[in-house]
Amino acid sequence: MLRIIDARTGEPVPAAPARRAPTRVVAHVPERDATALRVLLVADLLARALELDGAPVWTVLTGAAQRDRLRADAAALGIRPFEDGAAAGHGQGVRVVAEGAAEGEGGDGDVPDATTVAVAPVHPADPDLADPDAVRLALLARPRHARVELDPAALDEARDTLARLRRAVADWARHPSRPVPGDVRDRLRAAWEDDLDAPGVLRVLRRVETDPDLPDGARFEICAYADRFLGLQLTRDVGSPQ
Repeated sequence: MLRIIDARTGEPVPAAPARRAPTRVVAHVPERDATALRVLLVADLLARALELDGAPVWTVLTGAAQRDRLRADAAALGIRPFEDGAAAGHGQGVRVVAEGAAEGEGGDGDVPDATTVAVAPVHPADPDLADPDAVRLALLARPRHARVELDPAALDEARDTLARLRRAVADWARHPSRPVPGDVRDRLRAAWEDDLDAPGVLRVLRRVETDPDLPDGARFEICAYADRFLGLQLTRDVGSPQ
């Protein structure tokens, strides 16, 4: 079961107390900046993890100055579309906010007394989105409660890592498919169900790259499965000329 740290109490709680029931993920972002994008990315990860556990999810955006531009930036990062808060309806839900946001400022569409997920800030406030996939990976590579510096070195590292992974996945796809080993599937789920630990998922993939006991067909299926959570388009280059 997915458990997250509730910013109101500092304690781990189930993200969806009524398991597999419809769940609303409310992202509240007062401004259009890099931290707002990270809030939306964490909301996207939360929705992906809940869906992987069989829960119907809809995502809602509240606040947000320059909402159209924020939506366009989010789409470039592969973040799912968000409904406007006024159309949200009712039901169990989780709020995702920037660290330090005042309790109860979620605005229309918010869920009273909902579990609150806090997201640490990103610097600079106006990041370079020329390579949005690299930005997504750079944000995923740090725990959501840790500050992120989207400097050229971090983006270069993310770009190189993503290129390496996509080349490897495209090569592994040429081999006979093999099922995802149960122990690897368990490690991946244990990571993302532990407070949306995306860095933990990436660590599992690094071990998968070098594990001599894994057939290449299994490596491909593992990466495809993990990407249902990460959203990094790891299979994008499958079938492309090497």
